[in-house]
Amino acid sequence: MTARTATPRPAVLALAGAAAARAGLAAAAALDGRPAGAPWRRTNYAGRPVTLLGGPALAAAATAGAALGAPAGTRAAAVVAGTVSGLVGGYDDLAGARPEQARDKGLAGHLAALRAGRVSAGAVKVAGIGAAAAVTALLTRRDRGVADAVLTTGLVAGTANLVNLLDLRPGRAAKAGALAAALTVRGPAGGLVAGPLGAALAVLPDDLGERVMLGDAGANALGALLGLRLAAVPSRPVRTGLLAAVTALTLASERVSFTRVIEATPGLRELDRLGRRPA
Repeated sequence: MTARTATPRPAVLALAGAAAARAGLAAAAALDGRPAGAPWRRTNYAGRPVTLLGGPALAAAATAGAALGAPAGTRAAAVVAGTVSGLVGGYDDLAGARPEQARDKGLAGHLAALRAGRVSAGAVKVAGIGAAAAVTALLTRRDRGVADAVLTTGLVAGTANLVNLLDLRPGRAAKAGALAAALTVRGPAGGLVAGPLGAALAVLPDDLGERVMLGDAGANALGALLGLRLAAVPSRPVRTGLLAAVTALTLASERVSFTRVIEATPGLRELDRLGRRPA
């Protein structure tokens, strides 16, 4: 008989994810000081200079950690979900900063651009993440039916987008991602998010310190991997409920400011501000 390769313990996976993320941040800091880092520089909500290179660092570390800890049959899906979401998110980070893309924000903006005969960078990103999510559903489908494939596609794509919607204040998306990963790190599929958990926590100090932003590259990749973990929940009704919640929050974001809701909600407000520099 051939011995099965044991999946590393969650603590080991988290440490590996954290180490990879810190190495990525060191590389990002070196690149930021060179001309090649200029396209990734931004001014954040408080008017402070930051770099979006923290996003690729997080995406690479989280994807590698997820692949290392993935249960049998889901490793390829983790690589596809994290890698593609990070790449198309990075494309949107760069192309979406162009002046002609300024109006193409949110679902309404992308649809308006399409009606005007233009393909926004965000639309490219949405299509790319959707395609990656569909591939992950095929890779993990096995004997499950079409309904499960639809749930997997929706959870991977929807959670990728939802985490990105939170990346409007320092540390918000990383905190949410780390919390979601911590809550789901137990169980047979928990190894999927142990590495991303460590990576998110390792990037958090630089995010809160307003040295880096996750951007679409980091937030989309982290969210896609979290979505893949949610898709591994055995109960179909629970997965259906999770997808309904993700969809409802995404639709609500088109009309309601998450920042206003968080600021008006005790507990959420304090968690959101924890560790953040004063504006």
